[in-house]
Amino acid sequence: MLARLIIFLFINFGALAIGSIFTGKGVPSDWYASLNKAPWTPPGWVFGAAWFSIMLCFTIYMAVAWKQVSNHKLLVVLFLLQFILNVAWNPAFFHLQNPAFGLVIITGLTLLMIVFLVYYWPEMKLWSLLVLPYVLWLLIATSLNGYIQFNN
Repeated sequence: MLARLIIFLFINFGALAIGSIFTGKGVPSDWYASLNKAPWTPPGWVFGAAWFSIMLCFTIYMAVAWKQVSNHKLLVVLFLLQFILNVAWNPAFFHLQNPAFGLVIITGLTLLMIVFLVYYWPEMKLWSLLVLPYVLWLLIATSLNGYIQFNN
């Protein structure tokens, strides 16, 4: 179990690191600062704290899932798709400065994480609740991205 935790920690936090490379100046950038943002947009530090917690929970979830889920091939495909979408949002939104493309990506990621939550519930039971912070944060992030898309 410890080896799986270490592997998924490396992969999940690696995804955040790769995404951050494409964020550039991100939140303090002139482009982002000039956008009309949702009134419920949290302060910048919340994003880092949220993603740290989410990836910690998702790491534990994946380490357990690797042992409990019967179809490893599907689990790997869904996990890799999650990785790609998670990493792809930062360059789409910040680097390309394309909120519409970001919205497509984050909507897909949100739906995918709902699939993780619901589809694997029969095998994962209460362990599935470790995906809930990811889903809830993505719902908030999708609404923030959508607000920017439709109000700028």
